Amino acid sequence: MLDICLLGTGGMMPLPYRWLTSLMTRCGGSHLLIDCGEGTQIALKKKGWSAKPIDVICFTHYHADHISGLPGLLLTMGNAERTEPLKMIGPRGLERVVTALRTIAPELPFPIEFHELSEREQDLTVGPYSIRAFRVNHNIPCYGYSVSLKRAGKFQVEKAKALELPVRFWGVLQRGENVELDGRLYTPDMVMGEERKGIKVTYCTDTRPTPGIAEEAKTADLFICEGMYGDREKAAKARENKHMTMYEAARLARDADVPELWLTHYSPSLMWPEDYMDEVRKIFPRALAAKDGQSAELKFEEDD
Repeated sequence: MLDICLLGTGGMMPLPYRWLTSLMTRCGGSHLLIDCGEGTQIALKKKGWSAKPIDVICFTHYHADHISGLPGLLLTMGNAERTEPLKMIGPRGLERVVTALRTIAPELPFPIEFHELSEREQDLTVGPYSIRAFRVNHNIPCYGYSVSLKRAGKFQVEKAKALELPVRFWGVLQRGENVELDGRLYTPDMVMGEERKGIKVTYCTDTRPTPGIAEEAKTADLFICEGMYGDREKAAKARENKHMTMYEAARLARDADVPELWLTHYSPSLMWPEDYMDEVRKIFPRALAAKDGQSAELKFEEDD
């Protein structure tokens, strides 16, 4: 199961009822954060989730509304006596930017491991998460992310019996580990069925719509996308500033044929996103104007 919470849905500046951009996912005891705008810690407290177990923080880019909450979050994690390494992923310049922000958080009881993205698409694995980063079209280097939980195939008891493999080794192979017995190597693929459908969330903000975004979202269970503007007359402003309107996001969701779209990263001038949803849903009926704290539990499909 994957728990998801859209901690903040604002762009540019925080508002009394809307914190800046941030998304957290939880799987077991592992937490993943995408972006860390102002208000992230307050939103976490309101949700009742902890910052201490965060294993990885992914940054889309380094505009202030996506990263300005980081120094305080790091201090809170340090004050919670965290000692495990924290991994950070983001476009080139990540270490330089974070080091500059840490001028006000210089001493931490845990190390930070940086992974700077250099390719248009990159795949990484952190804990239970398979992370795919993909370049989008903003006015500085910027990435979207797909976060997936893979799901192994079913254990094939008959195959294990045919191999005359003792039962005590079955669980080892189910965990994806090899077994060596009497000079023979047994690998998981020898007893596991085909990989089953996992869980996938695709997230992107601060970009013009591109066919690549729809392609990345095609197999997602949930697509979370920027809907910066609702007023149609602001389409030119969206193009100029490399952002998206709600209607452009809806067309991407339609092209990707996703089960559900959450709109986020609203302009401060967009006071009531829900006012525009009747028109948005004419393009993509399964669209939602997300609010701070919007949450979901995504589960693996039940087996037949």
